[in-house]
Amino acid sequence: MNKASIYGLTLEELIAWLAERGFKKSRALQVWDWLYRQRVTDFADMSDVAPDCIELLHEHFAIQTLTEYTRQESQDGTIKFLFRLEDGNLIETVLMKHKFGLSVCVTTQVGCNIGCSFCASGLLKKSRDLTAGEIAEQIMKVQLHLDGVGKDERVSHIVVMGIGEPFDNFEHMVNFLKIVTDHKGLAIGPRHITVSTSGLADKIKEFADLNLRVNLAISLHAPNNELRTRIMKINRAIPLEKLLPAIDYYLEKTNQRITLEYILLREVNDQREHAEELAELVGDRRPFVNVNLIPYNPVDEHSQYQRSDKETILDFYDELKKRNVSCSVRLEHGTDIDAACGQLRSKQIKKLEQV
Repeated sequence: MNKASIYGLTLEELIAWLAERGFKKSRALQVWDWLYRQRVTDFADMSDVAPDCIELLHEHFAIQTLTEYTRQESQDGTIKFLFRLEDGNLIETVLMKHKFGLSVCVTTQVGCNIGCSFCASGLLKKSRDLTAGEIAEQIMKVQLHLDGVGKDERVSHIVVMGIGEPFDNFEHMVNFLKIVTDHKGLAIGPRHITVSTSGLADKIKEFADLNLRVNLAISLHAPNNELRTRIMKINRAIPLEKLLPAIDYYLEKTNQRITLEYILLREVNDQREHAEELAELVGDRRPFVNVNLIPYNPVDEHSQYQRSDKETILDFYDELKKRNVSCSVRLEHGTDIDAACGQLRSKQIKKLEQV
């Protein structure tokens, strides 16, 4: 039986777990420091932790449950890692370099059931959720890579936008956020973390109630129900009439801005009338909303969709700006490798099936 990842415990849970076995809080703080500040990969390397505590941790937990299967490196510095989980499943994690720091995009599920018709992540249906430990270990693996190449750099930002729907794995995702933001560990600021959802309205409200202060992004991708249902299956169950009140609840509860993600598909949702309709949908939410326009990364299996040309993207942007909607065009990373989320994983699994 595989051991649980030690990275799956919050600091409070680690303190409680060790306390139940007779160890003081100070011992848990030592272990936590070794994991996230010293970044050891073997319990035996925790040199000032008592041997009986080391033995207990080794008996119940593992530090390394992910192994690197392959990676792709882009000319712009983006690195896409493909990790193998202990059950043999493959997941993607991406390191991106920005002027403001190093950002890591993490995966929360093995596969995805949301069914966005343009997305490579959903080519393989969800087989299971990742644990909080498996999500957190993605950050640790990337940080260990940075340590190993001798650069004095640290992961400074996180986007929860990899394979899967984070709010469909809510409990593990929330615990992950508590782990990586803990000021005694990785200490990544909540405002440096963005969680993306395709629009699970009830979970958006629940997330608002937690007041974790991390950023929220909503995958909108269309300004009306008819078009959104056509490209995003989830809109059948959660149409805009349910999604928009959840967004309003979040805005009122947290007093934080949100991002509406809008992937531009040539002659599907990228025309001027779509921009006009999107501006109307944003409406009075203008001061609290930023629209992030995303150039499409084509996927072989979704050949019905093509990337909008630069002129169309700029026209769409200008139309939103003209209507006083805050918007931006996402800076692209890794365009010379398998840039679309889930694409590397899908290709590697196809290769394995052909063996």
